Amino acid sequence: MRVMAIIKSTDESERDTNSDPTFYARMDAYNKELQKAGVMTGGEGLGSSKHGKRVSLSRGKSKVTDGPFAETKELIAGFWIWEVKGIEEAVEWAKKCPTPQDQDIQLELRPAL
Repeated sequence: MRVMAIIKSTDESERDTNSDPTFYARMDAYNKELQKAGVMTGGEGLGSSKHGKRVSLSRGKSKVTDGPFAETKELIAGFWIWEVKGIEEAVEWAKKCPTPQDQDIQLELRPAL
């Protein structure tokens, strides 16, 4: 089963800052563990929404909105594509995800169709 693990944005990730100097090293080690286990087939961190655009499509017309976007809980900061036996295995990997010391993060796990 393929699962997309989505890392939700935080106020700090939207500011392109990280006050935890060990976070990226711990995330790199986590990614290597996922790869060694044959779970991670892809994934990347994403730039903040100030670098992005939204394209809305309706009735044959399009509207482009430049970032940044106000509501961080609606945004993603990164993603992985995991190959797992089932959603419960994905949950176990998600529980091991490192977090910056001074903030909470949320992962959303979605099976690929």
